[in-house]
Amino acid sequence: VQLVESGGGSVQPGGSLRLSCVASGFTFTSTMRWYRQAPGKARELVAVIGRFGAGTDYGDSVKGRFTISRDNSQNTVYLQMNDLKPDDTAVYYCNVNLGDVDYWGLGTQVFVSS
Repeated sequence: VQLVESGGGSVQPGGSLRLSCVASGFTFTSTMRWYRQAPGKARELVAVIGRFGAGTDYGDSVKGRFTISRDNSQNTVYLQMNDLKPDDTAVYYCNVNLGDVDYWGLGTQVFVSS
């Protein structure tokens, strides 16, 4: 199983970024998740998307600003992040749980600052 995130970077408050996670090594029609971890804080769930994209859920702090989506033909899950705030600064990780085993990518850094 391999998960490769990309799309992070530095942005000013109010800006937008789109993260991507390319998956391989398993049947991609699995529930996919984005997490984030800020310095000194626990890893938190940001967004979840069901097998075929019909069901999504978000952490309270990102509802209305972030959108998770997927393209099963490209084995890719996306996280569109709008109206970014300094508190969104974190390393963002892609996750899949297979047979009660969690798999993670290496993460992509998002830095929001003026």
